[in-house]
Amino acid sequence: MTIFAIIGLVAFQVTGAVLLAHQPWWLIFVAAYFLGAFADHSLFVMIHECAHRLLFKSPEANRWAGMLANMPQIFPSSVSFERYHIKHHSFQGIHELDADLPNRWEAKLINNYFIGKIIWLLFYPLFQVFRISRLKEIKPFDKWVAANWTIQILFTVAIFYFLGPKAFVFLLASFFFSVGLHPLGARWIQEHYLTHGEQETYSYYGGLNLVAFNVGYHNEHHDFPSVPWNKLPEIKSTAPAYYDSLSSHRSWTKLFFRFLFDREISLYSRIIRKDRGRVPLFDESKPDAEMVAEKVY
Repeated sequence: MTIFAIIGLVAFQVTGAVLLAHQPWWLIFVAAYFLGAFADHSLFVMIHECAHRLLFKSPEANRWAGMLANMPQIFPSSVSFERYHIKHHSFQGIHELDADLPNRWEAKLINNYFIGKIIWLLFYPLFQVFRISRLKEIKPFDKWVAANWTIQILFTVAIFYFLGPKAFVFLLASFFFSVGLHPLGARWIQEHYLTHGEQETYSYYGGLNLVAFNVGYHNEHHDFPSVPWNKLPEIKSTAPAYYDSLSSHRSWTKLFFRFLFDREISLYSRIIRKDRGRVPLFDESKPDAEMVAEKVY
């Protein structure tokens, strides 16, 4: 049933682009910050669900659904996100395989400076693109990536041609706000930055989970990556002894401002692992559900 949420969110963003195509510029940016950013962030969560193959049984169907969710976000990323994100689960904290870790030059450039953090959040998607070059063991391009790019280019050209530059800017601004200089951007800090001692992964239990498809339940997700978004709260309620004892966040807005002003938190505030075990180079990391299914006879 989650596919209908994707369809609804895509329709919401396209409708917004239509309605704002001839509106003042200030209204476009206000709408992008207070409406479009939330819709795009929810679509990013849907891409995440598709990366874990939690919508459909078919891997191909999940990829097509992810590409549909990706369309209003301008930049083609859903297929690439799948392969990099699954590596993140398999090799969390391993610099050459975990795309969630900042580059060393990135951490040094931003460090713990207020202005640096502003720049980092504002251009967060671009910093993520720069990380790809260090992840040499992950194949960056294939027919699925090509399909993602083709669909995205056709959609973006259609928006610009039929609706004009203001509609395009609304979608572009919505995307950048949804993952960057916005309280929603605190999600990236919440998940794995060391804000309470040496605990490596944190959950968020605030009200924005209602519009973000429970993506805040991050400890629960890492423990059970094949449990879909609507079942994650049940994990916490079923095992309170395990999750209630962990530090967590209740407000992305509070964390957003804490990250900006607290010089104790920097891009170095991550746990790094140098020992990747005996995993061979160029291994194929698979979603957890597929690995479990292969063991069933």
